[in-house]
Amino acid sequence: MPIQIDCFKAYDVRGRLPDQLNAEIAYRIANATAEFLGAGKIAIGRDMRLSSEEIADAIANGLTDAGVEVLDIGLCGTEMVYFATSRLGADGGIMITASHNPADYNGLKLVRDKAKPISADTGLAEIRRLAEQDERRTAATPGKRLSVSVFDDYIEHMLSYIDAASMKPLKLVVNAGNGMAGMAVDGLAKHLPFELLRIHHEPDGHFPNGVPNPMLEENQAPTIDAIRKHGADLGVAWDGDFDRCFLFDENGSFIDGYYIVGLLAESLLRNHPGGKIVHDPRLLWNTVDIVDAAGGVTVQSKSGHSFMKETMRAEDAIYGGEMSAHHYFRDFSYADSGMIPWLLITELMSVSGEPLSALVSDRMARYPASGEINRQVADAGETLEKLRQHFADDALEVDDTDGYSFEFADWRFNIRMSNTEPVVRLNVESRGDSALMQEKTRAVLDILEA
Repeated sequence: MPIQIDCFKAYDVRGRLPDQLNAEIAYRIANATAEFLGAGKIAIGRDMRLSSEEIADAIANGLTDAGVEVLDIGLCGTEMVYFATSRLGADGGIMITASHNPADYNGLKLVRDKAKPISADTGLAEIRRLAEQDERRTAATPGKRLSVSVFDDYIEHMLSYIDAASMKPLKLVVNAGNGMAGMAVDGLAKHLPFELLRIHHEPDGHFPNGVPNPMLEENQAPTIDAIRKHGADLGVAWDGDFDRCFLFDENGSFIDGYYIVGLLAESLLRNHPGGKIVHDPRLLWNTVDIVDAAGGVTVQSKSGHSFMKETMRAEDAIYGGEMSAHHYFRDFSYADSGMIPWLLITELMSVSGEPLSALVSDRMARYPASGEINRQVADAGETLEKLRQHFADDALEVDDTDGYSFEFADWRFNIRMSNTEPVVRLNVESRGDSALMQEKTRAVLDILEA
């Protein structure tokens, strides 16, 4: 019989087990995805969550019943499914993961050929419609589920972004958060001269050290403590499916992803002069300044991985970065990676001889930023409109690419609705005046909280 499925989000499928997502729902979604894509081959992979193996089996059954050949790469991170989809010439890919959500959640990230994203406006809505119908698509000849390894090829591809011979013997704290990053780090470590201090390294769906979300301050403490205790040169932490990485300098300071975007843009432009760099509207002055100085071209995109990837493909951009720690690379099927960024940063540290703190300190002083501030509101649309009415007349520029961005002579801010939560997200930055940034942040918050 037809059912209602409530785990479809703007960019993926994610829900609580078993009421929002279970084996039956996973089967239906996979079966519908096969029809939507007209697929002959689909790559699948899964994270370490206790429910992921059962969900993966249901996904494989839904696909093979529809006549699809399933290329199962097993335990992995999301970007390895992206890689496998492209490398194996599959018609799509499905990663079973709920990233940094609590242990009683799971989800699916879906892509089409060449790792092109499938989001609400490019197919997820249609897949949901098909999955909710009381109809199973069965082929005259069922497909097969094959176990395939792309791990060695993936590691080789990751190493292609750096000159391993230029790397210095740095000491790194690496915190996988008991997610999937550890396997990739170990594969890369064999080729690099680093001393790695591994914490929370083994995949464990029980999350014995908390949900793998380095954005939470309480989850940053183990990495910070290990850096300071061992005198490490850098700390790196990942979310559960390691499509994002978070960096800490040699002092144990968490470095906002905004400033990492600028560093990576500058680094990649050295080998791709005149290249295009995609950024989102939340914080941008530092990125634009760096890219202009390096002879590159900036292109603004709406926030969110599907929008960023679409813009990158349309512009043939070499790199795209969001302050949320999502970093996208043209040579990685325009997809996001949590491994390439720290490899590029350690190469930059090795070649320059400077610690991460020195690489970002000037930029942080030039463009101090508030970091993302979330506030729950009764009506997000009404809240944004009130802010527009309050600030628009005095602003030098108002941009509605994603929420509203208001630009003034010495400061700017962006306010946008979350795609996943009932909150608005605020980001404020200024030109070299931290006190002004803090003052204006408080002024906007006062209006929000009123």
